[in-house]
Amino acid sequence: MELIHNILPPIVDGKTKVLILGSMPGKQSLEKQQYYGNQRNHFWPIIGKLLAIDIPEDYNERIALLRKHCIGLWDSIESCEREGSLDATIKNEIPNNFSELFKKYPQIQLVLFNGGKSFDVFKRHIGLQVLDGRAYKKMPSTSPIPGKNIKTFDEKVEIWSILLDYIP
Repeated sequence: MELIHNILPPIVDGKTKVLILGSMPGKQSLEKQQYYGNQRNHFWPIIGKLLAIDIPEDYNERIALLRKHCIGLWDSIESCEREGSLDATIKNEIPNNFSELFKKYPQIQLVLFNGGKSFDVFKRHIGLQVLDGRAYKKMPSTSPIPGKNIKTFDEKVEIWSILLDYIP
């Protein structure tokens, strides 16, 4: 087991309406210092399909695109022990500080948990009451790694489309 620290800061500002929370970035994402840096991950293609746009190759342009559409990113876990990149191997997780984040950004209306691990860690360590009336939903993971309850790409797009109700 390797001790891993999440080096990716939250992508959140005063216009963020939807906050998408992963669990802990995989090795490729941490190495690239990019959210959803594994090219096989469905996150960016899902966002492209939902917004009906081509996703730029440049990471900074991708983040600007999310900001333009009032979408933020962060992770439930600040640090943990993990072997490889699988959520299933995460142990001894320490959550990020969401009390401070939600105080600083009260305009966040919807929190989407990207996969079961993100939701479970948040619920267990932080508690859903910190959401303080915000809508939330556990989403199918965008991870390329097979797991239980696998959805097709189109099924994921359909479920993830809830975010369209909250963004301009």
